[in-house]
Amino acid sequence: MRVNRLRELLRKGKPTLGTRIVCPWPGLVEVIGYTGIYDYVEFLSEYGPYDLHDLDNLARAAELVGISTMIKIDQEPRTYLAERSLAAGIQNVLFADIRTVEDAEEAVRAVRTEPKGINGYRMDRRVGYIGALASAADLVKICDDAVVALMIERRSAVENLEKILSVDGIDMVQFGPVDYSISVGIPGEVNHPKVKEAEEKTIKTALKMGISPRAEISSPEEAKRYVNLGVRNFNIGIDLRMLFSWWKKNGEDLRKILSNI
Repeated sequence: MRVNRLRELLRKGKPTLGTRIVCPWPGLVEVIGYTGIYDYVEFLSEYGPYDLHDLDNLARAAELVGISTMIKIDQEPRTYLAERSLAAGIQNVLFADIRTVEDAEEAVRAVRTEPKGINGYRMDRRVGYIGALASAADLVKICDDAVVALMIERRSAVENLEKILSVDGIDMVQFGPVDYSISVGIPGEVNHPKVKEAEEKTIKTALKMGISPRAEISSPEEAKRYVNLGVRNFNIGIDLRMLFSWWKKNGEDLRKILSNI
């Protein structure tokens, strides 16, 4: 049975580091693994097109280089997408657009097996199709080990945060400043005091309730503020943003050289 590296590190109370991709090419996952730096790669499935075969191939690539996987899924159909992702071998799930206690309960059920959830034994990648890799008992452990992470990015989620985080089975939370700013009527003002206050409330409440807060950052320098708040789990960078920044800066620099010819 494959080890879920993210779960093991959380269980031991150790820091975790991931990175995110929108492009579903499995070669990217391999390259990330070759760095020897990252504990997991998160596939941002809600931001671009993909099919079910991509999930299988992303999971295979991660297993090849020894890192864990996470998928960020749309709010609907969250149960179907979570089940299909787990069946493909994706190990952890981040649920977007959580608004209510019922949303959180649905997220947990979508990942766990009966009686805690809805999953059952079937012929899929995680068990080796014909049971070559995992028994029914192993499947229960695979689903129990899957990290259930929630995006806290709506006003209603922040207002009902303690009730939402009281749902048994939630492991990690991630604050979403852009969507929260939209939710409270100040779209895009991610540095507004209201947004920063909600972010700190999310982090402090999670820590108080024994749930791991995660911060998404673009540079190592950004981690300092979160470390001081008690955050030990980070996800750095997105493939599209990194490519855009490189293309823009280097393209502009080269254009300046060419303009003098």
